[in-house]
Amino acid sequence: MSIAAPGSPVAAGASASATPSRRANEVDNRAAYVSFGLANLLGHGAAAVSQGDSPLLGLPGWLPTTLLGIGLATGITQATVAALRAQRGASGPDVLSGKLLGASWIAAFTALFLAITGLTSALDMPELQPILWPAGSGLIVGLLYLAEGAARRNLLHYSLGVWLALTSAAALFLGSPGLYWVLAIGVGGAYALAAALERRRLVQHAGHPQH
Repeated sequence: MSIAAPGSPVAAGASASATPSRRANEVDNRAAYVSFGLANLLGHGAAAVSQGDSPLLGLPGWLPTTLLGIGLATGITQATVAALRAQRGASGPDVLSGKLLGASWIAAFTALFLAITGLTSALDMPELQPILWPAGSGLIVGLLYLAEGAARRNLLHYSLGVWLALTSAAALFLGSPGLYWVLAIGVGGAYALAAALERRRLVQHAGHPQH
């Protein structure tokens, strides 16, 4: 009876099947995408229809911010839960990578807060904050998605990050309420599309695991 050599295809196949896939615990972003999408659609949508020289609806000023805040908080919670669930059984380097990516959110939004607060204070133009915060938040989230997509080899997540970053930055050219329309439709719609494509990505990953 012959015994497979260490470098033979039989031994290599056995080793591959016995070793867990690096991406076996894939992050399911669907709940986070839906939450972030609704936050942009409802929050920025409410701002779009209630601001400008001829607002379509007379809504209280606190409503768009409240809708956006609730949606973003829900989305961040959903994204955190999904990431923690995916880390179960992961290797040490993957766990560390996930923690560093999570800490990046705190660092990035702290930097955004300091940048917007410092800029508007130095220029003595606090009226810019309602424009800089929505666009800046979209830009930061997009850049974070770029990093996460690259680290997790998730092309859908990476592509969404590219779209969010470019769309949010370009929206600054429009001012109010055009900026809010772009964020509501362009960003909210992108999240809706990503949520629909995420299921297909997870199915493809389950059928073709990468080692």
